[in-house]
Amino acid sequence: MDPIRVMVVDDSVVVRKIVTDVLSADPGIEVVGTAVNGKLALAKIDALRPDLVTMDIEMPEMNGIEAVRAIRAGRNRVPIVMFSTLTERGASATLDALSAGANDYVTKPANVGSVAQSMESVREQLIPKIKALTGRPVTGLPRPAAAPVAVRPPAPRTTPHKAPAVLVIGSSTGGPEALAKVLPTLPASLPVPVLLVQHMPPVFTRQFAQRLDRLCALRVVEAADGSPLLPGTVHLAPGDHHLTVRGTGRGATTMLSQGPPENFCRPAVDPLFRSAVTAYDGGVLAVVLTGMGSDGRVGAGAVRDAGGTVVVQDQATSVVWGMPGAVASAGLADEVLPLDRVAEAITRHLARALPGVTPKPTAPILARGAAR
Repeated sequence: MDPIRVMVVDDSVVVRKIVTDVLSADPGIEVVGTAVNGKLALAKIDALRPDLVTMDIEMPEMNGIEAVRAIRAGRNRVPIVMFSTLTERGASATLDALSAGANDYVTKPANVGSVAQSMESVREQLIPKIKALTGRPVTGLPRPAAAPVAVRPPAPRTTPHKAPAVLVIGSSTGGPEALAKVLPTLPASLPVPVLLVQHMPPVFTRQFAQRLDRLCALRVVEAADGSPLLPGTVHLAPGDHHLTVRGTGRGATTMLSQGPPENFCRPAVDPLFRSAVTAYDGGVLAVVLTGMGSDGRVGAGAVRDAGGTVVVQDQATSVVWGMPGAVASAGLADEVLPLDRVAEAITRHLARALPGVTPKPTAPILARGAAR
């Protein structure tokens, strides 16, 4: 298999060297060129024809957001991974870049004491995303993310189908734009509460919740610990915290924890799905959207086993068909749909919803291995 051809765009000599050295050390990747700003990157893309571009955000002459817009305006669909900082400004700019057409992002090393640590941070974040976005095998994934995956018919139900009393959603790579298309089409009168896990770091989730809230008829908030779960509100898991549901005699509430990562993620989708199944006695509608890895597969199995319903995004409309593909290939999806049909499926399934259902009291459902 030919190596993945990557172009590195960054105005910092140090960052360019770190990224170039890290990528060049992987035998499956070749750095075919660099650029110090977006303007020079545009001039080189047609000649170099990279398989993927890493793009800094703040650069002279033409910044990363402007460059992404220009690349997409030319109908070039080359995958673009943004380099961002873990700051309010960095998070806002990154979300702007994703809206402009970037595919994913990594955060620049912060408070790192050595070049070796910086390189390791870049290696851990960037290389899996490069391989997933270009359809190559990634450690921890069951198969290349873009390879054709057999969709197994859903297994026969052993538990009666239950009306949903809660909507839970999981997404990762490509998720911000997918969610920005699905959630605004849902009505404010949605009869159930919504809980959402998007793989994102702190600061980013707060900004993302605010953006979704401006787009949606539904109220969207970054989840806080102990909030009551009421219809019409979307609770987005905050970065670095698992979001789960706790059933009480007075109704369901959110619960946040910093238990061990699951599927290499915190927040993770599986703890949310499992806790919703327990709190709502299986009355769960679970949706898995685009994302790398297999987070959500185990939780989707728990949803179906308990009588709930599982809907996943199809391969053709996913940026990376890792998470939804893992669910579909395991025979756990009731429906596999293009993104533009997901909202319709949600409203159709929720037409059977039983508003006002009181969840049964439960002990806290934490991530596996977390202290209670």
